[in-house]
Amino acid sequence: MTAGDCNGGTPQLKRDARRLVTQLVSGEARLADFEEAKRWRRQSPAHDAAFAEATRLWQDLGAAGRGLLEQEGPPVWSPPLSPISRRAVLAGGGTLAAAGAAYAVVNPPLRLWPSFNELRADYRTATGEQRRLTLADHVSVRMNTQTSIAVPAAADHLDQVTLLAGEASFAIPPQSTRLFAVVADTGRTIASRARFDVRNSGTNVCVTCFEGDVRVEQGERAATVGPGRQVRYNREGLGDASTVNVEEAAAWRDGILIFRGTPLSDVVAELNRYRPGRIILVKAALAQKSVNGRFKIERIDEILHWIAQVYGATPRSLPGGVILLG
Repeated sequence: MTAGDCNGGTPQLKRDARRLVTQLVSGEARLADFEEAKRWRRQSPAHDAAFAEATRLWQDLGAAGRGLLEQEGPPVWSPPLSPISRRAVLAGGGTLAAAGAAYAVVNPPLRLWPSFNELRADYRTATGEQRRLTLADHVSVRMNTQTSIAVPAAADHLDQVTLLAGEASFAIPPQSTRLFAVVADTGRTIASRARFDVRNSGTNVCVTCFEGDVRVEQGERAATVGPGRQVRYNREGLGDASTVNVEEAAAWRDGILIFRGTPLSDVVAELNRYRPGRIILVKAALAQKSVNGRFKIERIDEILHWIAQVYGATPRSLPGGVILLG
């Protein structure tokens, strides 16, 4: 690999990467545009480095982001998806529109499309999809809905994946000879010959151990978590381990959602992970209503019908799979 490969490639490659990123932050990018970007960056290490450099410019925003737009000029947009998306691009004008579009791609509204962070993924599941993988050293991975995983090059003594978003189950077989780590947000989970789940919601990470032991590290703190135990962490620190019902914690693998005295707001947030579009609670009084039940993921609409009947809520359907529940 040449020095140019390590630094984002040739000037032409950098320009192509910047034009591609500018298209993605236009406010009118489609899912196909994100898939095209993923294919483009996989062409070579130089393509990947150029894309990462262009992405960092947008994530920095400020002068760097404005300079990118001024340097590359506005891209040729595909036809807008809706009048709303077109107005979102034009209303603010200039720098404000560019910054707003960039923020929308880094943090997509209602999670209706992948974020920049998820574009780094080597494997990704769509809404409602589950997927199985086998990685190096026979490590088995089960990805849940809306999950993105990146697999960097292995270190001398450690195989590693990055859980960018979502939830996955990892099984390290007894014959494994290397340590395995899952990086999620500001921490990582290290294990050997164990089975555990990691869920990264974007603000919190939850690690649940089913077999063996795992070591969870966050900042200067670390905890060893055994079977039937669970620990959470976020950017403020690592929490204490607690006992968990392993059957309920693993129910998603069997296509089941289980709620035990769960606030309706949390139930809706969970349903949104498995259903295209978005469910939005419009009555604040409903948010803390308690929900108990065992439901099949494949029957999300039946769950909504049940909620509406039990709590006297009225669902209103909008375009794009959006449902207002009030």
